[in-house]
Formats: sequence, C-alpha cells, structure tokens
Amino acid sequence: MDAIGLSVFSRRIDAVCEEMGAVLRQAAFSTNIKDRLDFSCAVFDPDGRLCAQAAHIPVHLGSMAFAMRELVGAAPWAPGDMLVVNDPYLGGTHLPDVTLIAPVFVRDALIGFVANRAHHADIGARSPGSMPVSRSLEEEGLVIPPTPLLRRDVPVAECLAVITAATANPRQMEGDLAAQISANRTGVKRLASLAQSLGVAQYHTALAAVNDYAARLADQALSVIPAGCYRFADVMDDDGMGNRDIAIRVAITIGTNGIDVDFTGTAAQVAGNINCPLSVAAAGVYYVFRCLMPAHTPACAGSFHAIRLHAPPGCLLNARRPAAVAAGNVETSSRVVDVVMGALAQAIPARIPAASQGTMNNLAMGARTGGRAWDYYETLGGGMGAGCRYPGLSAVQSHMTNTRNTPIEVLEMNFPLRVRRYQLREDSGGAGERRGGDGLVREYEFLEAATVTLLTERRSHRPWGLAGGGAGEAGANWRGDEPLPAKTSFRVEVGERLTIATPGGGGWGVARD
Repeated sequence: MDAIGLSVFSRRIDAVCEEMGAVLRQAAFSTNIKDRLDFSCAVFDPDGRLCAQAAHIPVHLGSMAFAMRELVGAAPWAPGDMLVVNDPYLGGTHLPDVTLIAPVFVRDALIGFVANRAHHADIGARSPGSMPVSRSLEEEGLVIPPTPLLRRDVPVAECLAVITAATANPRQMEGDLAAQISANRTGVKRLASLAQSLGVAQYHTALAAVNDYAARLADQALSVIPAGCYRFADVMDDDGMGNRDIAIRVAITIGTNGIDVDFTGTAAQVAGNINCPLSVAAAGVYYVFRCLMPAHTPACAGSFHAIRLHAPPGCLLNARRPAAVAAGNVETSSRVVDVVMGALAQAIPARIPAASQGTMNNLAMGARTGGRAWDYYETLGGGMGAGCRYPGLSAVQSHMTNTRNTPIEVLEMNFPLRVRRYQLREDSGGAGERRGGDGLVREYEFLEAATVTLLTERRSHRPWGLAGGGAGEAGANWRGDEPLPAKTSFRVEVGERLTIATPGGGGWGVARD
C-alpha cells in the first residue's frame, strides 16, 4: 500500500471503534456509561492481536491488548456469536468491567474480532457500587468466565439471567448489556463491510502494513532513549487491611533488541484489593511508552512489539487467584505509570513530567433497603504533573483513566444526592519553575441513607516533583469534620456530608524568586 492508502485504511479501522463507542454511549441506560463514558472499544485480528482502538480508557485497552489472544483461542466461533467475560484472571481487569467479544466473518472466513468493555456500577457485590474494601475476588461480585452470551445472534437466556439476577437493578443491567451487544453488532457490520470492499486478502495485507508502520514509528520514537538500565521505586499508601507502604519497583533496560520492563522486587500480593493481574500492569507500561510515540502512530500491536514485561508470579502486579483486585485496576495501575515514568525520567528528563495525582479517587455508593435500590460510582480528577516546558493541568482525570466529569445536574437528577461544593483545591500543586496542577474539592450531601466506599491513594505519600520541583499536596477524605482513611466503607444517614479533596500534581524545576 502507498502512504495515502495506508493512512486512509488506518483511519477507516479507527472509525469502526469510534462508531462502536458512539452506539454504546447513546444506547446505554446507566449514568456510568452514558455520562461518564466509562467504556472502551477495539478491533483485533483473527489471532487476537490489537488492530485499532478508540481514544477511550487506557487501562481497558492496554489490558485487552495484552490478554486477548488467550480469550479468542478459548472458544470455537461462528457468525453471530458473542462472548462475555469479566474474570480478571482470564483477560479482565476487575469485575465491574464487563467485556463482550464478537467474531467478524466474511464469506465464512474469520477476519477478526470486535470487543467493547464497559464499567457496570453494580456487578453483584454486597456493597453498593461494587467496589468494596475486599479480601477476595468472590467478595467483589459476580465472576463471569468466558461464556457465550449470544449463539448465532440468539441471546443465551441462561447466561443473561445469571448476570442480571446478581444485580439490584436487573432492568438497567439488561439495558446496558443490550447497548454493548448493539455496539459490537455495529462493529461487526462495519468491519465486514471494510474487508469486503478491499477483499479479504488485501484487508489482511493492509493490517500487516499498518502494524509494520506502527513498529517503525515506535522504534524511531523509542530509539532516543539512551541504552542502559534505569530503576525507580514508589509505594502504595495501604491496602485497606493494615498493610502500609507497599513497594512497587521497576528496572527498565533499554537495549539494541528491545525494552525489558522488570518489576522484580515489587511486594508480594496483599490481603486487600490493590492487587492486579499482569494484564493491568501491562496496560500501565504500554500507556507510558505510547505517550512517547507520535500522535499519529496507529494504536495496534506493532506499537508495542519491542516491549517485554516481567513481574514475578504472586507479586502485587501479577497476583494469583483468588486475590482481591477491585482497586488494582484503578489505583495500582496509576502507580505503575508513576514508577515507569520515574525510571524514564533518568534517561530522558526533558520528556517526562512530574508525578500526577496518582489515584482515581474512587467513590462508590448506593442503597439496598428503604426506597428504590441504587448504585453510583465515579472517579474524581486531580492535578497533573508539570513538565520542563509546561505547568500541570488542574482538576483533570490523569493517565490511566479518561472518563468524564459527572455533571452535577445528572448526579442530582438520578440519585438522592446534593453537591454542596465543587471547586479547585487552590495551591495544591507542587511548587517549581513549572507548577503542578491543582486538585479539586467535591462535597456531597446525602438525601437518603446510603452505604459509601472509598478507594483512594496518595493520602500518605505525596506526588513527587522532578528537577527540584516540589511535591503535590496529598489528598484527603472527610465525613463531616472527621478525617477518613484512604480505603474505607461506612453507612451515612440523611443530611450527612462527604468531602473529597484530591491530590495536586508534582512541580518541575526549582522555583524562581
């Protein structure tokens, strides 16, 4: 293919993912999917290698890129089939992220797969929001192994019944699953049309060309990193079960035959839920290196061909079943980004920013008794780290999450909540020649009794600065005037208030007078 043809093909396959996302958003029932946009869509080849992805949630797509090969090889496929899975140890991330996979056929030839992953605020955990302070996977909700949801375009009633029955609002779950099915059907139709217009042989030739092009761009972009071994370490605040200052260590070796990212020395898996499967750690690693590549680099397997990953089995980043993982996907993945960036800052200091807020500030809440059952989940923005040429952005989602802010109007219209305060947390960014971004403050008043769960980080250890820049302020949580731990669950009554102040980003460079 010539350069123009290659570019057009790459954009056409990207458009398949974008259209899938548009269908999912417009058809979804839950606030979490239709308003926060907590979902991702991607296209894969017949062997499960990533071909394209929309700019949705990095932790979703990086983990799918890492684990898809095993998933698609686990079942015989026919036109109209669709598989559902959320098991973190079989290609998932954490239980609320439910993935649907569909094969794409052209004249009986399997040409690839489409997949979407969406976060469901209720997946059957005992605590509303399905993000509990948990000790085992089973406490976190319904575990779905790779299971047929549709066979030849006919829903498998038994599978659907098991999933919906686990939730407090079966109709909403059924509606959101229908939206995910519709998104995949759209992807199947569009991808098959693309392959038919080119011819199946030319379609596969074009995929190979895109991967080769991505590999060349990646190799060129990453070749500026000087050869050597770069190390960095950081800690998680705690696991919610009494274990504190839990180490994550990385050694990144840049050589002539590729890049080795080794997490040997990272703490063993813990009792709490900050463990994660290797696929989630891979998502954090892929994300950082993708940020070093040109924006027009195709988001496909070729982009990551030179990156090799190792984490000892049984460690925090490669946990063994049945370790709890609800916060690993959201909090530990954020720290993986921090340590990989911290190591690379030694090699290419002008390219790497200071630490961002390093947490998604997870808030889950809802009720199972009294009036209607309801579940709500959101993540909150904070400060981004500054770089050598720019200050950090304030009050934004950073790194591994790309979800939207939940508008106050949507929140108050759908749930028994009132937002009393929503503002910048001024001067919370780290000082420096370039200041870190500020966090935010969000205060909720409860109009009905509810159960609340917080899974947060950077409450004890501040986001670090670079080149002499100051650390960002640590985050804080309050119930009324009472300080709360980083990870906790509790019941609130009518009229109580919850305030979350998110961390600022680290500063870059020594502040000038």
